[in-house]
Amino acid sequence: MNTDLASLSGETLSLAIIELCRQAGFAKAGIATLENIERPEALDAWLDRGSHAEMQWLARTADQRKHPSRLVEGARVAVMAADVYHTPLIKDPLRSSQSPVGRVARYARADDYHTRLKRRLFAITDELRRVFSASEFRVFTDTAPIAERELAQRAGIGWTGKHTLAIDPDRGSWFVLGGFLTTLDLPVPSGQRVITDHCGTCTRCIDACPTDAITPYSVDASRCISYLTIEHRSMIDSALSTKIGDWFAGCDICQEVCPHNRPRAEQRELVASERSTFNLLDVLAWDEQTRRARFAKSALKRISLTQAHRNAAINAGQAINDPSTDRATAQRLISELEDLAWRAGADPVARVTAREGLRRAMQDQPRS
Repeated sequence: MNTDLASLSGETLSLAIIELCRQAGFAKAGIATLENIERPEALDAWLDRGSHAEMQWLARTADQRKHPSRLVEGARVAVMAADVYHTPLIKDPLRSSQSPVGRVARYARADDYHTRLKRRLFAITDELRRVFSASEFRVFTDTAPIAERELAQRAGIGWTGKHTLAIDPDRGSWFVLGGFLTTLDLPVPSGQRVITDHCGTCTRCIDACPTDAITPYSVDASRCISYLTIEHRSMIDSALSTKIGDWFAGCDICQEVCPHNRPRAEQRELVASERSTFNLLDVLAWDEQTRRARFAKSALKRISLTQAHRNAAINAGQAINDPSTDRATAQRLISELEDLAWRAGADPVARVTAREGLRRAMQDQPRS
């Protein structure tokens, strides 16, 4: 940007910083004020119900999430930015009967979005810090105890939908959020508008969720496929695992059915999809070195080898009796599950899941 930032102040400076975000490749940006969150009682109730499951850090940081200004002493605003990662115009690869696969949620198919966003946000704050050396800046994207979606709504990026994801009326919900807190005095631009809730009476996301994890504006993480396949470390209850289908890491169902994610001719893919699926036969045979190599630079690196084996075993157990899986491939899957079920050194979670997958597959096999 050629504008001399040091010569700017007030709304003009706010607009210049928003333009910096756009020049850095963000689809949308805005200024959010830092009042306490609107419904702290809803967060307390969600935690009291145990809807955060094993994510105990959410309970530990609840007070900070209610008060976004406390994260940086003297912080006045947050600059929020949205990064689009998918367009509905791009089709998912079809599953080949010769290579049964587990699907990956779209946000995790390219390089780790935490790194991708932070690199650009740090470049922006480094430039601002050179000009405004007396001011503080703290970058965040999904890792700090802050209510990003509520701030995104205040910044005019989108409203929080019934599936709890931020939705922009022009781009849908296929984007991730990031931003930075600052002590700079940045007024909200006069042209920035808070986007009101456009969900109306629609319940498509609620109705489509296989595990009934969604109620209006709330998700029970303990039932959510994204949580179960990525964050959950232990066994997955069989009542839920049978509904995971071919999702190996994450889930996009609630976004796929959302009418605000309809294809738009003007959209374009900003992030190349590199990891849309994983071959189940390969994953079941992974060792730790292979896991690290396959998840390198990916947001999926938080998935342990045990989780990878567990998720692939669940997918394989269901793929064995899928009509699109030929008999030879089904037999290879059975062999890999048998190997994992009794593999020396494999975690009990993976071994037990493999045995459950075999048992379920054998029960469903047609009898001669």
